[in-house]
Amino acid sequence: MLEYIIDVTKVEELQTIRDTDALENIFERAKSTVVQGGIVNLTRKSTDGSVNKFDAISTEADLDTYKASVFKYL
Repeated sequence: MLEYIIDVTKVEELQTIRDTDALENIFERAKSTVVQGGIVNLTRKSTDGSVNKFDAISTEADLDTYKASVFKYL
């Protein structure tokens, strides 16, 4: 099964510097994964270096909703 991981910490960094090209690239890869029947996992790295999965996206509609929330204030 296909899986793509989005590191939300990285997304937040890209939002801060307004790097919309990099964000679009992330979401293009995520959409490709979902279209092919895979899952997109949202993760966050903690201060001790561990990675914690907190959500999974498996539909284009859910991915579009998440993308809209990321681009809302850019």
